[in-house]
Amino acid sequence: MYKDQTRSWIKHFDFMVLDVLCMQLCFILSYWAYVDFSSPYELDSYQFQAVLLFVCQLIIMLFSNSYQGILRRNRTEEVLAVLRYASAIFLLALVYLFALHQSIIASRMQMGLTYAFFLILGFGVRELNKLRIQKTGKGQKKSLVLITSAELAPKMVKRLITGKGYLDYFISSIILLDGEPTQELIDSGIPIDRFGKEAIDEMSHNWVDEVFILQPENVPLPPRLMDDMIEMGMVVNYSSAAMSEERWPITEMRKIGDYRVITSGIQMASVGQVAIKRIMDFIGGIVGSIITLVLFVIIGPIIKIKSPGPVFFVQERVGRNGKVFKMYKFRSMHVDAEERKKDLADQNAVSDGMMFKIKNDPRIIDGDKKRRNGKPGGFGHFIRRTSIDEFPQFFNVLKGEMSMVGTRPPTLDEWEKYDLGHRARMSVKPGITGLWQVSGRSKITDFHKVVRLDREYIEHWSLALDLKILLRTVVVVVRGRGAL
Repeated sequence: MYKDQTRSWIKHFDFMVLDVLCMQLCFILSYWAYVDFSSPYELDSYQFQAVLLFVCQLIIMLFSNSYQGILRRNRTEEVLAVLRYASAIFLLALVYLFALHQSIIASRMQMGLTYAFFLILGFGVRELNKLRIQKTGKGQKKSLVLITSAELAPKMVKRLITGKGYLDYFISSIILLDGEPTQELIDSGIPIDRFGKEAIDEMSHNWVDEVFILQPENVPLPPRLMDDMIEMGMVVNYSSAAMSEERWPITEMRKIGDYRVITSGIQMASVGQVAIKRIMDFIGGIVGSIITLVLFVIIGPIIKIKSPGPVFFVQERVGRNGKVFKMYKFRSMHVDAEERKKDLADQNAVSDGMMFKIKNDPRIIDGDKKRRNGKPGGFGHFIRRTSIDEFPQFFNVLKGEMSMVGTRPPTLDEWEKYDLGHRARMSVKPGITGLWQVSGRSKITDFHKVVRLDREYIEHWSLALDLKILLRTVVVVVRGRGAL
């Protein structure tokens, strides 16, 4: 039996144990530096801090991919990985302390010193452990046979052998499905065979742990090749030339019914990451909904007085993967705003009509009023400028239709204009805020730039990026740089 789906937190258990020991050692060192040369575990308050750090560290280990590819990272990448790892642990600890009003019993200076010491010691210990693995693991590498075309073989060898970091296999031979080997391939010193019965027979009598088949786009696989490999008890890794290109960025194997399929997408998050993001949305949705109810009591009557009609503006928007939902906002425009939209189409700042933005929109409540500096004033502009009108969307977050951070949901008419590349924006849940909003907000009128920023967010998504966008959103809103 063979199973190569070991989770990174089990596969790299040695790194986990070393990180835990390093964290506690740094905790002791920081206590010695800040208090005195005694044991911090003798005092209740410091015992609490030590346990809190351990629990937060365990959570980050289990619900993040901090150890994925650790043996392939270079030193610069490892420095950044340790920085992200330690920052996540201490940020989680601080959130807990402040949320439960226990920050007064914890020494922030000592926590800060622990963080600083771990950045240095944690990085050093990880690098030393990598050296140990590379030295002791040379004789334990697996034998890998490559089966592909003469055209693809040199590139495969270069990417597999000269690629960065530690690899747990060596290429024992290459079998070509077509053509003659290039001089570059011959110079590699790796035994080369043409595909046929002799090559298969030779494989059956040699040391072969795994086979890597990379199928060219223009060369079909020989009949029974996969069956012959599996019949010999070999582990077969299959890929195609197309799947190696950027148009297949993320892939995984799963089942749909009784069928085994290869799944590809722009970005795929782990179960733990999805769970944490949903927890963040749930907590944010509750807090935001409470604030929305308070705002309703305050500004609801003002909206009614300024412009008779409903307090909330409800509009159908397109959500994740094209699913339509009803989005809520505090009404900042007159009730006939949608009907008047067609008459204002020629004033749209977005030339291709993919979005609708006009300067000094006359449909806004009190839109004709000006502030002392000549900029638009009035109640409607105020709640849009301060993003108060966006708060009812926390109800959508609580319902699971939106997320705190994501891409902005288009209207139905905008959705109908989307081409293939634009649709990628809605491969994730739409958000109250996102990378586009904190990168220029309403000042961005180039729809292609909007798509680029949204795609950048999706392709590089992480929980840390969400937190960064949320913090930048607060700064942007406080400074009043346009409406979300």
